[in-house]
Amino acid sequence: MLLTELERFKDEDSGYNDISSSIVPDCKVQAEVIAKEDGVVAGLAEAAQVFEYFKVLSTTEFTDGSSIKRNDVLFVLDGGAQSILKAERLALNFLGRMSGIATMTRKYVEQAGNVRIACTRKTTPGFRKFEKKAVIAGGGDPHRFNLSDAVMIKDNHIAVLGLEKAVKKAKTMASFTQKIEVEVETVDDAVLAAGSGVDIIMFDNMTVDKIKESIKSISKKGLRGGIILEASGGISLENIDEYARCGVDVISAGALTHSSRWLDISMRIK
Repeated sequence: MLLTELERFKDEDSGYNDISSSIVPDCKVQAEVIAKEDGVVAGLAEAAQVFEYFKVLSTTEFTDGSSIKRNDVLFVLDGGAQSILKAERLALNFLGRMSGIATMTRKYVEQAGNVRIACTRKTTPGFRKFEKKAVIAGGGDPHRFNLSDAVMIKDNHIAVLGLEKAVKKAKTMASFTQKIEVEVETVDDAVLAAGSGVDIIMFDNMTVDKIKESIKSISKKGLRGGIILEASGGISLENIDEYARCGVDVISAGALTHSSRWLDISMRIK
């Protein structure tokens, strides 16, 4: 992360009168960061950068994306007691949040088989790059990072311009490096989008049966080749098996970031 980001996070956590960390002598101590449950770890580089900023020596045998077990020692720390206490919560916040996302993503990936799992832009403001990095650690795809990465024509664009006009306008404005994706909610719109020459069609909040019908109609018209098909909306660990078998190439789920719980990770001074 950028030094300015780290210092902003540090200032937020330390405040202007940190007595808690100052009541202990700044003697040399050793500490451990410990996993309290099984999962997939992420955020190791960010945590290590926090420790380095506070002049705490940290060592780990893990890498982002590693499977971890309860009681695994994620970091061994050596440094001043005050420094370790100042770094503790900030480092654990990165590890807990990012590992939680990586763990959730891995579950989706394992159930989806050969279908790619992607996240969305439903992320915490100011923390998006870390959350998307955690998705990658879990084996998922980050999707587009921001509005400039690709052109996505959604329902509200279509409500204003209509699907065909929106696609035509996008083609005149987009760089040759930007893919054009259209969000559809009906079989007819899926066929219309395929015929308009878009790169990606997203089936938004459509049932598995409707997606299958859409793919069949697109294929019958000879439009399936070269188009990436994505399913999104209302897809969970409970129903992902059905969506993964319906013929799409990608499943995107906002739940990877907005509904993943933190992994329980703690620190103890030895």
